[in-house]
Amino acid sequence: MHLAHLRLRDFRNYARLEADFSPGFHVLIGANAQGKTNVLEAIYLMATLRSFRGAGGAQMVRHGQRGYFVGGKVIGQGAHDLKLYWSPVERKLSLNGTTVRRLSEFLGVLRAVVFCTEDLLLVKGTARVRRRLMDLLLAHTQPAYLATLQAYTRTLRSRNVLLKQHSVDESALESFSVRLVDLGSRIVRARHELIPVFQPLASEAYRRIAGGSEVLRLDYQPSVTGDFAVALAKMRNRERQWKTTLIGPHRDDLALKLNDKPAGQFASEGQKRTLAIALKMAQAEYLTLSTGSPPVLLIDDVMGELDASRRAALLPLLDRTHHTHGQVFMTCTEQNWPRELARDLIFWRVNQGTLVPLATATP
Repeated sequence: MHLAHLRLRDFRNYARLEADFSPGFHVLIGANAQGKTNVLEAIYLMATLRSFRGAGGAQMVRHGQRGYFVGGKVIGQGAHDLKLYWSPVERKLSLNGTTVRRLSEFLGVLRAVVFCTEDLLLVKGTARVRRRLMDLLLAHTQPAYLATLQAYTRTLRSRNVLLKQHSVDESALESFSVRLVDLGSRIVRARHELIPVFQPLASEAYRRIAGGSEVLRLDYQPSVTGDFAVALAKMRNRERQWKTTLIGPHRDDLALKLNDKPAGQFASEGQKRTLAIALKMAQAEYLTLSTGSPPVLLIDDVMGELDASRRAALLPLLDRTHHTHGQVFMTCTEQNWPRELARDLIFWRVNQGTLVPLATATP
């Protein structure tokens, strides 16, 4: 899989951009605030419909414009044309010229894994960030998962509206509760099945970086451990008090433990960074194993911040992507691009919202 063409209109600091990309290792070089990360953000947006910076749609519109457009041609199992338009009053998705009615039709056409400074939130952030990692992995590898997750979210929202009412419609509440249990049980089951596959990949990635002195363990922690319906019924009085649904997969977490201690509390800053990188490496490995082709790797100006051992641990993943005709996009400045990348590199100069190809040689 690779992104063969990228087209931007009024996205961040890009008024217009048309760029063709081959498989291989693309290095985007430029000073800070020139638009390097914006290119990676656009690619990731097509893959996940989210910004890895946590930005909303309005933040990605070029100043003074009404909306943005991001489009691309993806070569994988055939060729696919992706288009995405956002404005405060209109949102459009199309795949191969046809309007997308279900997000599951769009997600997974382009698969991408991003390495960025925000990855530390996987360790230091709330449970929501770790749930999102599990959900992203499952949405890209199990076609029915996203539809189930969306239906659960809608049901949860409707149920919470009922709980906020002064006089609760018991019949409607029971109907939403039955639906919530059915959908939530499917989500929990899928997450339970994910972890035994994902855990060894993350542990091995961490071992390669840290040298084997610490053991990483991932523990899926659902908020319901027994019968969901029974547990939900027992929470009814507390739910009326708090006016919200207190248990379910929307409250689950993925515990990260080093030598059986919670990493968020006890790990050093270096260990947390190593763990974050290991999780993203495992994400790329999992998608490769599940789909048969490596995802597009997006590396946002982090190689220059890593010490030698962490940089070295990433190299086998980059090499494998390179040898399988995959694709990598890496941003850096001329001062911090990694000289140990001894392979054919495709350089691009990024300057004030323009992207210009350079010779395939050290700039």
